[in-house]
Amino acid sequence: MDLAGHVAELRARLDELEAQVAIRAVMADYMRLCDRLDASTPMHELGDLFTDDAVWSGRGARYGAVYGSHRGRAAIIAMLDRYRTPPHFAFNAHFLTSEKIVVAGHGARGQWMMLQTSTYRNGSSDLRSAKLTVEFAREGARWRIRCFETENLFSRPVDRWDDPAPVPVPASPDPIRDRGT
Repeated sequence: MDLAGHVAELRARLDELEAQVAIRAVMADYMRLCDRLDASTPMHELGDLFTDDAVWSGRGARYGAVYGSHRGRAAIIAMLDRYRTPPHFAFNAHFLTSEKIVVAGHGARGQWMMLQTSTYRNGSSDLRSAKLTVEFAREGARWRIRCFETENLFSRPVDRWDDPAPVPVPASPDPIRDRGT
């Protein structure tokens, strides 16, 4: 392969890596904003993560029934806005793992396993896991969500997330004995 071919190959590999980094940032921003859906959440930032014609859907028996499907950025933001006032969550944290991102030109598809720990306004708490399948579109220099699908894998109630018990740590060493005197 000639120098121009090597440069083109390296450029394509770099573009793919940069796209994956940008897509991870979109997902991290989405989860961060959804972790604190309340009156102070900047909904314009949340909306800016989606293409104008995006689709957000619950899949499977549990999530398909409760979430349905929302078409268009405005409809998605309206759905998420229902969680803000009064705040639906007292505490909410999303964790993503088992990531796979495949980039193809100006489009990409990502899959994640999501774990969500929540305490609701009424004081109940639960642990949920979902399979996320997300399609992205590159618009100019930005990657945005074009299709977001979430499918519940399991849900179970828990007593609480924050235990007031002291954090166990090793005892402090005796400073005089440690000096060897």
